[in-house]
Amino acid sequence: MDQVTFRSDTVLSDVHLLLPNTRHLMKRLNGVGQPVFTSKFKILRDIDGKDSSDDLPVRESSDASDVPRDEDGDLDVVRRPRYTTSDRDAVCPIILSQSAATSSDQDEDSDEEEESVRDIITIEHTMATPLEDVGKQIWRGAFLLADFILAQSSMFKGATVLEVGAGTGLTSIVMAMVAKTVYCTDVGEDLLNMCQRNVTVNKQHFEPQESEIMVRQLDWMADDFCTDADLEFSWTDTEVADLHDNTTFVIAADVCYDDDLTDALFRTIYRLSSNMRKPSTTYISIEKRLNFTLQHMDVSCEAYDHFRHCLDQLQQMKDGKMNFKVEPVKISFPQFFQYERVEQLELWKVSAERLNI
Repeated sequence: MDQVTFRSDTVLSDVHLLLPNTRHLMKRLNGVGQPVFTSKFKILRDIDGKDSSDDLPVRESSDASDVPRDEDGDLDVVRRPRYTTSDRDAVCPIILSQSAATSSDQDEDSDEEEESVRDIITIEHTMATPLEDVGKQIWRGAFLLADFILAQSSMFKGATVLEVGAGTGLTSIVMAMVAKTVYCTDVGEDLLNMCQRNVTVNKQHFEPQESEIMVRQLDWMADDFCTDADLEFSWTDTEVADLHDNTTFVIAADVCYDDDLTDALFRTIYRLSSNMRKPSTTYISIEKRLNFTLQHMDVSCEAYDHFRHCLDQLQQMKDGKMNFKVEPVKISFPQFFQYERVEQLELWKVSAERLNI
């Protein structure tokens, strides 16, 4: 397990691939033998709007006159030899074990600990997983939704919130910084255990406000909540009643990548909102991913297109019980985390209201 291995069905989040200056330190192996890494994410602004982006590293500009040029004025680039007789071994990416940390690594860790812990969110996650385990990674859609939560903190203040497809729990942790109660849900014992660890290690972000995060199982393919008391992440009858009586917001971050799961998500949204006593609002972040397909012989976004189709169906639904309104949210709010906010990122708002019968 000391080398990163990519297979044909391996998926790697751009957050882990492009995050600058990050040492991905392997902490342990999870229950299915996957390496688990820990990453630290700094909140770039205070919730009250104070900008701390000045803390970001700034690349110094170089003097153009110092750049080597040839006699024609073109850049003089030193090229490496095409062939070499070097006997050096091929360089492979090595996963550092915790015991292999150098003294300089330990010094950097000490420096990080000295920073204000309220500005750092620590997340355990995996990297380069099969498609069925992508929830164990962190995706840009989670950061986009987290940005929105912090930008609109007054709207969520004191609320009861349900996150579906929570994955590592990052967005639920951010939500608990402003909301009162957060039900953080997903499926799979291994994933939920990871999520619970992340909630526990970040409790300093929400416990001072007396907020609470409850990690629970919510299977979109099932018709009801799991209330089996013998299972670790099952629901109690009191929690189910609280969810139905008090929830006003549902959130989901980058969960629509498979058509069957997307269908199940919208069925779940309908079922939950129709059982809630109060009008509810769902916020869904998604990244439009472009792929070239042989079927179309062109670039397409099939998963995104199906998501939009489901949104349209939900808004056009007329069953005499529920009324749904769908609208996009402008991505003009501040950025609180360091990630690449690409133009393919979108945020959608779904307002649900029960009709008087």
